[in-house]
Amino acid sequence: APCCDKLYTCRLCHDNNEDHQLDRFKVKEVQCINCEKIQRAQQTCEECSTLFGEYYCSVCHLFDKDKKQYHCENCGICRIGPKEDFFHCLKCNLCLAMNLQGKHKCIENVSRQDCPICLEDIHTSRIVAHVLPCGHLLHRTCYEEMVKEGYRCPLCMHSAFDMSRYWRQLDDEVAQTPMPSEYQNMTVDILCNDCNGRSTVQFHIVGMKCNICESYNTAQAGGCRISVDQQ
Repeated sequence: APCCDKLYTCRLCHDNNEDHQLDRFKVKEVQCINCEKIQRAQQTCEECSTLFGEYYCSVCHLFDKDKKQYHCENCGICRIGPKEDFFHCLKCNLCLAMNLQGKHKCIENVSRQDCPICLEDIHTSRIVAHVLPCGHLLHRTCYEEMVKEGYRCPLCMHSAFDMSRYWRQLDDEVAQTPMPSEYQNMTVDILCNDCNGRSTVQFHIVGMKCNICESYNTAQAGGCRISVDQQ
């Protein structure tokens, strides 16, 4: 480690034991565990020919088993591949699966933000990032925990996955739950978290459906009122 001149088997071991982080890009030397020869960072020991790693990146100084890794110049770090299965989105500044090319919402430098669930770094994390329909990122593990309790992005409240089946269930529940007579002519202004549209709908205790995109992911944007022509 160039920062403290100590030997560690990996940068994570260093960071867990020191009060500072190892700059992986500044590593210049490695020591062979077999012959203990200290030498310039490289893939194979110059003394005993021990293979330090099936994969080696001379930029990140990453030694690892072969996981089809590749170094992304735009990300600035190595990613688990295979490379042909990913593309780098220049606006999001992140490597994404090819099936998302042209099909995801871009947010500039979104990967440089921390995960809103665990507040840990996403860009350099070893945990796969999950792209929400709104374009925000979560760690895949955080996303899996989030959907056990809710369905909305913690940043913008947009639905985190296709809710159309659940919306149809709410349609049935609304139809089967008539409101008391004093509420039947009551309307309310709502804001839809999915389409950002505003509409005026009939108030219902089960939920209020957006007139634009038919989502129930809505919030009341004003007080309830009785229609003048129906009073």
